[in-house]
Amino acid sequence: MYLTMTFMERMITIGMVVLGTMITRFLPFLIFPSGRPVPTYVQYLGKVLPSAALGLLVIYSIKDVNFISGSHGVPEMISIAITACLHIWKRNMFISIVSGTLVYMFLIQYIF
Repeated sequence: MYLTMTFMERMITIGMVVLGTMITRFLPFLIFPSGRPVPTYVQYLGKVLPSAALGLLVIYSIKDVNFISGSHGVPEMISIAITACLHIWKRNMFISIVSGTLVYMFLIQYIF
């Protein structure tokens, strides 16, 4: 059974998505205008949240790895090591994450 949306439901959905996008884009500029200094807790969050998010991604990516069977988590550990080394070396999150992902895909498709 397929559920379809009426024209009005589609317009309401599109409107809500546009409204949500606009709120998330414009709200920071309204809350923190350019003339006032950014609060210290927001600066603190800006410093710690990227590392926390990356840590959560690492935990999420290895949560289902079975280290006592199969490939024993070797492709995952190699990819994590490459990502960490590249990030320490280049200090570029894009390069390190993309490289780690590509290495992982290569390892699970062709090696393991």
